[in-house]
Amino acid sequence: MPRKLKLTAHDQSVVFTLGRIERPEHVLMKAFIWALYLPDYPNLTVEIKVGDRYKPDVVAIDEAEALKDVNAAIRFWGESGRVGEEKIYSLARRFPSAHLVIAKWDKNLVPLEKMVRDAVTDHDRSAPFDLLRFSDGDAERFIDERGNVTITHNDIDWIRIQ
Repeated sequence: MPRKLKLTAHDQSVVFTLGRIERPEHVLMKAFIWALYLPDYPNLTVEIKVGDRYKPDVVAIDEAEALKDVNAAIRFWGESGRVGEEKIYSLARRFPSAHLVIAKWDKNLVPLEKMVRDAVTDHDRSAPFDLLRFSDGDAERFIDERGNVTITHNDIDWIRIQ
């Protein structure tokens, strides 16, 4: 994978950068999350700080709401790769109206599903929590030679927790 990769989905483009210690799969998962949810959240951005101790891999913020309450302004928060139990509980509790997503690379989602179900049980959430699984070969399946990303939920293994 090149250090910088310009990808396009739904008439928007983002340059994804592979960090020095970052795995290519991590960058691909960010790109897939971005492309998958862009139709629902057209202002999705990648790797920006949101004034929180955690930094999302992919995020959508309601700018008007952000002036009043940054936590309430988060509409979508996507994570790829390693996400610990503490972070899952924190996100579920502090962002009840945010659509939360965790993507894993070639991992069984069942243990993560149990952890997420436990995390959301005690919190009154109004938005879903999705778990996604990507695998080897998905880059070739979802990204064409011109950098266009085409992906739907029907193309992947995923679990939605309400």
